[in-house]
Amino acid sequence: MKKTQLGLIFGGRSCEHEVSVISALQLSRFVDLNKYDLYPIYINKSGEWFWGDGLLELNNFREPIMFSKPGIYERVTLDITSRSGALTVMQNGKGLFGKPKIKIITRLDCAVLVMHGLHGEDGSLQGFLELADIPYTSTGVVGSAAGMDKIIMKNVFRGGGIPVLDDTSVLRSDFRKNKKAVVYEVEKALPYPVFVKPANLGSSIGISRADNREELISAIELACEYDRRILIEKGLNEPVEVNCSVMGFDNDVRASVIEMPSTGGDMLGFFEKYLKDRGSEGMASLSRIIPAPIGDELTKKVKELSIKVFKLLDCKGVVRIDWMIDQDTGKLFITEINTIPGSLSFYLWNKTEPPIRYTKLIDKLVSYAIKAHEEKHENNYAYHSDLFSKMSLTGSKGSKA
Repeated sequence: MKKTQLGLIFGGRSCEHEVSVISALQLSRFVDLNKYDLYPIYINKSGEWFWGDGLLELNNFREPIMFSKPGIYERVTLDITSRSGALTVMQNGKGLFGKPKIKIITRLDCAVLVMHGLHGEDGSLQGFLELADIPYTSTGVVGSAAGMDKIIMKNVFRGGGIPVLDDTSVLRSDFRKNKKAVVYEVEKALPYPVFVKPANLGSSIGISRADNREELISAIELACEYDRRILIEKGLNEPVEVNCSVMGFDNDVRASVIEMPSTGGDMLGFFEKYLKDRGSEGMASLSRIIPAPIGDELTKKVKELSIKVFKLLDCKGVVRIDWMIDQDTGKLFITEINTIPGSLSFYLWNKTEPPIRYTKLIDKLVSYAIKAHEEKHENNYAYHSDLFSKMSLTGSKGSKA
């Protein structure tokens, strides 16, 4: 039986680059090599693509990967021609006058995306793979783009009846032009404390809390380093954070067990998520309580709303949806959706009943990707209109038949 040619795409031009590398190396340890030929495809911070078995060794990432090292990793290109799937490398010609030639390494049957942040989780890579007509494991273009942009995301959730915290937003250009006026509008819209977030970043990068005007100005200045659009959201008094993963495609959707990260109060920062005593384990080694001790009624509500969010954005594969519980009122609010979550949330599915081990989770992601690809090809893209035969060109503007 022919093995599935599986591309593992990770890295990218993103502040979450290193998180992506860790998540991808985790996944590579659990791929069933009896079913798949695995091709690690790494995108460095300059946007160059590489492949090679050496990309499965963490030590090779201690220094920036910028040049091909035959036998370890090489620069590659993915053919964008529809249904080609060709992963190619340019090889130097032999001898003084030898011409370079293109070698096809493999033709990908499916791509597993382990990308976090911009240029990978935001719909851009998904759009590239749609053009190339290659099945891929993440949410599609629209859902990925909406799930990446916190301002658009909250408006979608609000329109879909998902409970969200009050918020406002500012532009970097307006803030730099007149800080006093922007701060006045924020204070008029929201009471302190507030959380200030770049619209298009994850892993809590650039996010900070402000309890007064001075801290608000500093928080917006920090967020402006990462994005031109800034979300400012009402803060809660020591909210309880809970997370739920959802997996599936179309109507085949299910929610995982719910976790409660041990944050000791406010939201997790990047340091707590990925650096504090974690080595290379990322989100999988985060201190957490599973299942979250929030009672049967609230557990049911979180799962139901998480599935609703998944369907609202027409998600595919596996996502993680983060929630906050206001301890003063008991109300539930959505924080965000991660359309490609850290560690692909495998640690939640390991503890869901019945448990889904990481190897089986990978199988499911590939099957959903292929099913979505097959569904797309049931659409009619070849409507015949006879338009050309009924038109004639006159000058540069043409004429209607």
